[in-house]
Amino acid sequence: MKSYSESYKQAGVDITAGYEAVKLMKQHINRTMIPGVIGGIGGFGGIFELDCDNYKKPVLVSGTDGVGTKLKIAFLMDKHDTVGIDCVAMCVNDIVCSGAKPLIFLDYIALGKNIPEKVASIVSGIAEGCVQAGCALVGGETAEMPGFYPENEYDLAGFSVGLVDKEKIIDNTKINSGDAIIALGSSGVHSNGFSLVRKVFDIESRGVDRYFDELGTTLGEALLTPTKIYVKPILQLNKTIGIKTVSHITGGGFYENIPRSLPEGFYAKIEKKALKPLPIFELIQKTGSVDERDMFNTFNMGVGMSVVVEPQHADEAVRMLREYNVDAYICGEVATGDSGVVLC
Repeated sequence: MKSYSESYKQAGVDITAGYEAVKLMKQHINRTMIPGVIGGIGGFGGIFELDCDNYKKPVLVSGTDGVGTKLKIAFLMDKHDTVGIDCVAMCVNDIVCSGAKPLIFLDYIALGKNIPEKVASIVSGIAEGCVQAGCALVGGETAEMPGFYPENEYDLAGFSVGLVDKEKIIDNTKINSGDAIIALGSSGVHSNGFSLVRKVFDIESRGVDRYFDELGTTLGEALLTPTKIYVKPILQLNKTIGIKTVSHITGGGFYENIPRSLPEGFYAKIEKKALKPLPIFELIQKTGSVDERDMFNTFNMGVGMSVVVEPQHADEAVRMLREYNVDAYICGEVATGDSGVVLC
């Protein structure tokens, strides 16, 4: 007998819709299968076999995050196939800061009403993010929660685990004054600061369909640009040249994230003229009369990640990153002094 509950459906939860969503998302999940995956989705846990033959002391690195209020833009545009990339990016970009290769990803989708086609669209983005990161989508949860979320809204979060050899963990123990800081260009606002973005543009009242010449597109399309995933170029750069430390520039912008990657007694000296803020940031600052300090303390300002390498390897690092379609450039150097960031 097939699982079905009329009483539960009358309470707002259609379990058959859940089955249909799983059926529709399988084609997307299959794209993410990599060696190590055992079985498929549908079990009580995702199973993955670790291959540690090339690791002397394998260490697991985990990360979890969500998409935040950027989802409000997806709701307004009724476009749901890219926010999954954001969800994956926010997790795997954190993991790779330690030099770990992401292996598995799990998602959690909580929504007011389970519309199978919408769920499958969300998962298609998650699968695309996993493909970009080289990890497998091994499981997840779709929770229909009527009365808790409006019917047309949902929340999205993810969790990822990666693997790195203990002796190859990227840390900040070898930092020296004069080391080069390289900026890795972002694709846009990524997935942070959207509460301020929504306030600046009065999105709840005015929507996101406004066209801006400086953006070359509508506000909604610019804001919904998915977060760039840096996993493959970072892993290759670390393998070939060697990275001293990595900073994923998320919530808190430059001032909160870059110091996290530096040891006590060192600060980041950033040349402001070298930076390449995207038009969306200039529009946010102008429209909302946002102080420059607040801009750099909230947004990535066009720099999704920064890496520190020895100065003699900086040009080669930039060249390698650009081969991976990353707009990389030298933006400053490490200096001796109180921890923090100085924009010169």
